[in-house]
Amino acid sequence: MKKFIYLIFCFTLLVFTAKASEPKIWSVNTRAEVLKGDARGVSINENGTITLAPKLTQVFNTEQSYVWSSAVDASGNVFLGTGSDGKIFKVDASGKGMLFYDTNELNVAALAIGKNGEIFAGTSPDGKVYRVSANGTAEIFFEPKEKYIWSLAVLSDGSLAVGTGENGKIYRVKTANATPETSLLFDTSETHIISLAADNQGNLFAGTDANGLVLRFSPDGKPFALLDSPLREIHDISTGADGSVYVLAVSDAASASKATMPTTTTPPESPTVSVETNVAPTPELLPKSRYDLSTAKSAVYRILPDGGSDIIWNSASVTAFSIYAHQTGNGVLLGTSDKGRIYSIANDGRETLLLQSNEGQISSLTTDGKNLFATSSNQGKLYRFGAETEAEGNYESAVLDAKANATWGRIWWRSSGSAVLQTRSGNTEKADETWSGWSANYTDQKGAQITSPKAKYLQWRTILNSKTLPKGTTVFSGLGYQTALNEVNVSYLPRNIAPEVLSIQILPTNVGLLANPPVQIDPNIELSGLDPTAFGLPPIFNVPPRKVYLRGARALQWTAEDRNGDRLEYDIYYREVGEMNFKLLRENLPDNFFTIDGAALADGRYIFKVVAKDSLSNPPDLSLSGERISEPIDIDNTPPTVSAVGTPQIIGDKARTVFEANDSASFLNRAEYSINGSDWQAVFADDGISDSPKERYTLEIPLKTAGEYTIALRVFDANGNVGSARIVVRR
Repeated sequence: MKKFIYLIFCFTLLVFTAKASEPKIWSVNTRAEVLKGDARGVSINENGTITLAPKLTQVFNTEQSYVWSSAVDASGNVFLGTGSDGKIFKVDASGKGMLFYDTNELNVAALAIGKNGEIFAGTSPDGKVYRVSANGTAEIFFEPKEKYIWSLAVLSDGSLAVGTGENGKIYRVKTANATPETSLLFDTSETHIISLAADNQGNLFAGTDANGLVLRFSPDGKPFALLDSPLREIHDISTGADGSVYVLAVSDAASASKATMPTTTTPPESPTVSVETNVAPTPELLPKSRYDLSTAKSAVYRILPDGGSDIIWNSASVTAFSIYAHQTGNGVLLGTSDKGRIYSIANDGRETLLLQSNEGQISSLTTDGKNLFATSSNQGKLYRFGAETEAEGNYESAVLDAKANATWGRIWWRSSGSAVLQTRSGNTEKADETWSGWSANYTDQKGAQITSPKAKYLQWRTILNSKTLPKGTTVFSGLGYQTALNEVNVSYLPRNIAPEVLSIQILPTNVGLLANPPVQIDPNIELSGLDPTAFGLPPIFNVPPRKVYLRGARALQWTAEDRNGDRLEYDIYYREVGEMNFKLLRENLPDNFFTIDGAALADGRYIFKVVAKDSLSNPPDLSLSGERISEPIDIDNTPPTVSAVGTPQIIGDKARTVFEANDSASFLNRAEYSINGSDWQAVFADDGISDSPKERYTLEIPLKTAGEYTIALRVFDANGNVGSARIVVRR
């Protein structure tokens, strides 16, 4: 038989990954990328532009884990209701704070200022409402015999609305020690009344859990449902200057976390994330409508004065805790657990990261008419902010993971005003004391050589300040003369890492691999060197082979990986077991499979070696390779020999024939016989099982009529080779 090797490969498309010998570029130029970093004293607008933020000043530290509620009286005093110890703190207009009252309850979940300046406090889990006078004297004002008091609101007639759980009742309390029966305003079918708010027209708005309803009660107490959200809980309500009502809905009930609050604090999640730039890009998901809440964690509704409603914002990743309606009538401020951030959301959905605190979450937002106040949890503090902006702020980027020790190139950016950049590097995923210090300032936005040492990880930061713009500084449209940073780029060259052959699969004998037709691309794209994914082509171009029957074939298929994303090619070597040196079989294969016609090699036991090379993506002196050796493979192309033993014996109407089969390279595993070309029928060896290199088979064939009978026996070995013999019997 003529010996040859089947080398089957498809026409492979060029894989447009960056070569290891070419620099990679890390660009931070989208809002999504910028939000991965850490903002301190800076805002990030809807386009990802970084500017100086409103000045955020810490006014008071309660030294409690949680501040769940806040209220401001006519004198500018801010009252804070806390969790874990159920204390109420008072912070005066000068910023001086003090313990105002200790309820001896677990949580002060709601606060409200009465018509006469008294403080109402709703507690949980014993469900009481306290009234605290200006001098700190307290009494139980209302006890509805409910487990939770979630929300309070003072109505235009001075009565107090009380939202409760776990029975979802709303009370309207007009006098101290009123009974629950005489004070009941409405018994909903909900579990909790999480939020309450009143407007200047005497309407009361209530938000529920667990069906996400917003109810409106007119001054005469008549209820009307304004909204049925698919999200579980209406967590906060704020009324706008134009009569709109803004509603914060969340998918995970915050009431459960309040009720089972831990007594220890947990720090905010680390802002450091890894950014991968050397993987094949995947097509971006189509933007979803803000009305699509299928994956939303939080959403903000605007209920118009005529009763219509719009969804102005939602997020699948951010959990919001508080809202405050802009007095301009254009949207809300949103306090979140996303690194203690406050976002500004306009009515048209435009979103700006206004500022970021050092705490775990922003749990309430309120105002004294001049300044805005934010309270935080993890830790429980009071902050103030307003129209004044920070004199200086900084932004720390996400951490770039170069996937290997890298040489850093240049850093360049687009900015206006006074903005400088710095870098640092290290070999731990999170920046710590083992990293290099921040570099000296880079001041030329056209580009500067990065001075941080070679490492696996890199981070940059920018420092913005409100210095006067230098003469001739470029100002970007729409930004005015403010300091702003629009885009940052970093070039780097990772150290080349040798490719790896992770595994080698050996297919059964007679199973070969053939190439499938390749994905077709425009030859002009191929010649241009552009990334085909930019044209909507899939990121993986090699089409898996198909399995086919090939007589005597042995096929290898392997998986390989290159940490630099280099394009690979392969060499195949072989040697017989017992030999010392490998021989080259094929080289520079573009595919990860290879099919051998077993007839090309003598019978025996062989070992194959697959060598992966990254020479297509690197200069000769920098290219590397990796290899893997296969398990031993049996090559057996010699069929068994089959012969008749003696002459057939005629005994009555039967003929007994004996065959003997031998195989020199493996063992026999089955046999079949046929009479006069009829269907093949199985026959067992005389010892009961075909499993040896030599077997004997005895057949007793019925001879129904006189004549000539041709008896054929075929025998198979373990590698699928077939040997046969026949004998003629006459009766």
